[in-house]
Parts: sequence; C-alpha cells; structure tokens
Amino acid sequence: MLDTLTILTPLLLPLLAGLLCITAWKKPDIQQVIYLFSTLLTFSATLWLLFRVDEVGVMTYQAGNWKAPFGISLAVDMLGALMLTASALLSFVLYFFARSHQAISKARKLFGFYPAVLLMSFGIHGAFITGDLFNLYVWFEVMVIGSFVLLTLGSEARQLEGAVKYVTINFIASSLFLTAIGIMYGVEGSTNMADLSVKLHDGEVNPLAYIGLLFFIISFGIKAALFPLYFWLPASYHTPPAGVSAIIAGLLTKVGIYAMFRVSIFIFPANDPALSKLFLILAGSTMLVGMMGAIAQTDYRRVLSYMIVSHMGYMVMGLGIGSKMAITGAIFYILHSIIVKANLFFMGGIINQHSGSFSLKGGGGIYRQLPVFSVGFFICAMSLAGIPPLTGFWGKYVLAQAGLISGNYIIVGISLATGLLTLLVMNKVWLGIFLKNPEDRANEAIKPVSERKFAGQHKGMYITVLALSLIVVMMSFLPEQVIQWSSQAAESLINRDLYIEKVLGSAPKIK
Repeated sequence: MLDTLTILTPLLLPLLAGLLCITAWKKPDIQQVIYLFSTLLTFSATLWLLFRVDEVGVMTYQAGNWKAPFGISLAVDMLGALMLTASALLSFVLYFFARSHQAISKARKLFGFYPAVLLMSFGIHGAFITGDLFNLYVWFEVMVIGSFVLLTLGSEARQLEGAVKYVTINFIASSLFLTAIGIMYGVEGSTNMADLSVKLHDGEVNPLAYIGLLFFIISFGIKAALFPLYFWLPASYHTPPAGVSAIIAGLLTKVGIYAMFRVSIFIFPANDPALSKLFLILAGSTMLVGMMGAIAQTDYRRVLSYMIVSHMGYMVMGLGIGSKMAITGAIFYILHSIIVKANLFFMGGIINQHSGSFSLKGGGGIYRQLPVFSVGFFICAMSLAGIPPLTGFWGKYVLAQAGLISGNYIIVGISLATGLLTLLVMNKVWLGIFLKNPEDRANEAIKPVSERKFAGQHKGMYITVLALSLIVVMMSFLPEQVIQWSSQAAESLINRDLYIEKVLGSAPKIK
C-alpha cells in the first residue's frame, strides 16, 4: 500500500492542487498557498520515490488490478524517478520566482497561471510514470494543453503568434505519434512497453514495426526540437514571461527526449547500425545548426532558445553511440540541462527587471551593481559551455569518452567544437549584459542600484536563481551520486529483465 501511494502521489498532488486552485478562481493569494504546499509535498514525494527505486529497483502499479499488458500499467525505474525529481524541483522553485508581480503579473495569476502550471506538471509526471505507449500519448496531450495556456496568458500579439506555432507543430507531432502507436498495435497487438519489448526482442522484427519506429522518432524529434524539426522552439520560447519560459524550456523538450530513449533503447533492439548512424547524424546536425542560430542572435532569450536546440544534440549523441557509458553521460546531461537552462531563463527575468531589456546591446553594467547574481550567472554559463569541473563538463566528458572508445571520432569532434562555440556565445552575453557600460542611464530601470536593495525588491526571483545555482555547484563538485543514478538508469534501459518482470509478472524469455 505504501509503495502504491509512493507511485501515485506525484500524479495525484498536482491534479488535486490544480482542482483546488480552480475552486479559488480570482483569488491568486489562496492559489499561491495551495501551489506552495502541493509542490513542496510533490518534490518531497519524488525524492522519496527516487530513494525507494534506488533501494528496491523498478516500482509498478496496475490500475484496477488488471494484469499487464491488458490494464493500465504505471512503472517507475531510475530514469523515470530522476526525471520526476527534476521536474518537481523546478515546479517548486517556480513558486518563489512567481511571487513577484514583476516576474508573473497579477493579471496572469488571476486568469489561471497556477492551475495551468499544475496541469502541465500533471501531464509531465504522467509521461514519466506510464508504462504504456497510448497513455504516454494521453499524458503528452495533457502536458501540451497546460503549456499552451501558459504560453498564451497575457494575450500579447507576440505570445499568441508563438503559441499558434507551438500548438500547430505539436498537433502534427501528436498525429505522427498516434499513427506510430496504431502501427505498433497492428503489428504486435499491444501498446504496453514491457510487452512490446519482449515481442520485439524475441526473434525477428516485423519491418512494419520499423516504420512505426520512424514515426516515433519524427514525433519525438519534433517535441525535442531536433534538426530539422526545431524551428518552432526559437519562435515560441522567448515570447512569454521569464518564469513561464524557464519551466517550459527546462522540461518540455526533455519529455520528448525521454520518450525517445524509452522507445529507441528499451522497446526496440538498440544495436541496429542504421539506427545508430541516424541518431549520430541528428545529433551532429542539431548541435551545429542550433549553435549557428545562437551566434546570430542579439536577444538573450533567443540565444538561450537556440542553445536548447543545440544542446539537445548531446543527448541524442548518447543514443547514437548506444553504449552504457554513452547513455549514462546523456542522462546526466539531461539532468544538468534541466536545471541550468531553466535557471538561465529565470536569470533573464532579473536581467530584464534591472536593465529594462533582453537585448545584448541595450543593457550592461550588471556585474558592478549585482555581483552575487553575476557570479551565479557565470557559474551556469560556464557549466553550459562545459568548463571543468562544472556539471556540463561531466556530462560531455563521459559522452566524449564513450565516443572515443566506440570509434565515433566525428561526433566527438563536433561535440567539442559545439562546446567551444557555446563558450564564445556565453562570453558575448557576459560582455554585452554584465561587463559593458550601460548606454542609456536615462531609463529608470538601469539607474545604479545596490544588490541588497535590488534583491529586496525581487526577493523571490533572487531566491530561485541562487538556489538553482547552488544546486549546480553541488552537482559539479559532488557528481558521484548523480552519475551513479544515471548509470543505474542506463542499466535499466539496456538490461530490461527487471522492468519486464515487475510489469508482466514473469521474466522475459529472450531468444
């Protein structure tokens, strides 16, 4: 019973809290309290779930006691537990950022900000817990509904334009996803992940199943913003307020890459040379094209949006190499990216409050006035570039080592070049926003102000970015535990026996 509650709590808490927030419509102060306690409890529950999975392995729940593969299966392995914990952490720290009306306006809070975030979290957590492809599709749709509401809150023209692009491309991706599920059900007669894994590894794979896999890759590639399907992301992510951009940028593309890992490694045989080559091409192209886009931008949020695209390539690189070491490095890099990218978007809100602009040309002087904040930014920026011993370095190091061992020298070279280009781009941001003298002191927003006074005015925003910066430092200097968990997650994807036995009730019989 306790284990059942442990699995269901990360799902039930956001749902119940969202419903309670709706009952307190037009009362944002009450919604704020509900959001705080629900996200704190959810984060605590996901931490407990993580430690339980570390202790006992895969945890499962069969809804209504219907045995798999006929019922609705929920299953949490180490990969799912890590993703749940990272998601719950971001939802929790968002509370402090959103407390400031400068970060999230009162009008947005009046029209459903907190219920929308909780609905999106409900969908994200469901995607990480489900053991069934069709239910994964359902959770994706719940997530998209919540994120679409967040993107449109405020009804500014640029927001609506970005949201229309976002929902249109996600509609196409969802259609392809549903088509792939239909093909798999037609070929194998099941949508349960454990059951499909047994059938597709047990003997020869029907060629139609690979057509289904291709549709999965295209669908998840759109959601993860991989080349050449990335164009919607830079057009959407820079339009909402910084707090909304942060949680969406930190999580949504990672759900797509999570699904790609689950399908491409766990369900299908992962040693197909053609599939590995395809992933390596996608990885290299995504890294380079995204970085070229980032170099050309002069708006802070658009720079970060293209950085998201570029650095998705590192995660797909792990899929292409396919070894346990490579997948470990990719999973570690996913966790690093969730925290660092979200924090950089959060920091964009503070930059805008200080200088009145997101432009690399219109601000300046932040380092002299906000030195503590600037140090936090510098840590995250250098981590993104992969400077040792920060978190980005550890993920890239493990991936590069796996690539060299496997003889994939080209993708290793591209990944190192992307790291250098990232350093150049973040140096441009550092010089333009933090070190350069402000060009316009007439604007009240950029008049000299002490950090103590500024932090007092934007306390919640400061708490958020400094807390996430501290987590980055802890992961950087004490990475062993996270690397160990990432290795366990990679092991659970490659060696599927325990997952299958827990879900289906018997060990797989692989020929």
